[in-house]
Amino acid sequence: MLALTVVAAMYRILPNRPFGFEPQTAIALFAGSIIKDKKYAFALPLLSMLISDTIYQALFSAGLTAIPGFYSGQILNYLLFAGLTVVGFFVNSKNVWQIGLGALTAPTLYFIASNFMVWIGGGGYHHPKTVAGLMQTYADGIPFYGMGIYSTIVFSAVFFGSYALLKGKELRTA
Repeated sequence: MLALTVVAAMYRILPNRPFGFEPQTAIALFAGSIIKDKKYAFALPLLSMLISDTIYQALFSAGLTAIPGFYSGQILNYLLFAGLTVVGFFVNSKNVWQIGLGALTAPTLYFIASNFMVWIGGGGYHHPKTVAGLMQTYADGIPFYGMGIYSTIVFSAVFFGSYALLKGKELRTA
C-alpha cells in the first residue's frame, strides 16, 4: 500500500498530464473499501496528497512550476478527500457495479463540495454570492469534473482489478 501511495503521488506531479486526471480519488475509494483499519484507510490518500503537495511546493519554490503545493483552503481539500474515503466504506471490492457506482459518486461529491467551497470562500473567479454566481462556479468546474470522473473510473479499474488479481479473487457483476 505504501508503494501505491508513493507512485500515485509521483503520478500527480507529472508534467503535462491532463489537469484533474489524478489517482487520489480512486485511492480514497479503494482504501475505504479494502483497508480494514480505517485510520490507515484515511491515511493512504492523504499521505499521497501530502507527498505530491510537498514536491509541488519544492518545485514551485525553485521556480520550476507555477503550481504551488501549499495554498489557503488546503486543509478543507484534505477533509474532502477524507470524506471520499468514507464513500469507499460502502463499496464491496468484489462487485464491479458497486465499484463503478463509487467511481461515479466520489468525484461527483467532490465536485459539488469543492466548487461550493471555492464559491463561498471567494476563490476561483470570485463570482458573486448569488445563486447565479454559484452556478457559474459549478460551470467553471465542469472540465475538471469530467476529468475527475474519467480518472476515477480508470484508476479504480486498475486498483480494484489489480487487487483482485493479486488476491486471486473474482470480480462479480451481481
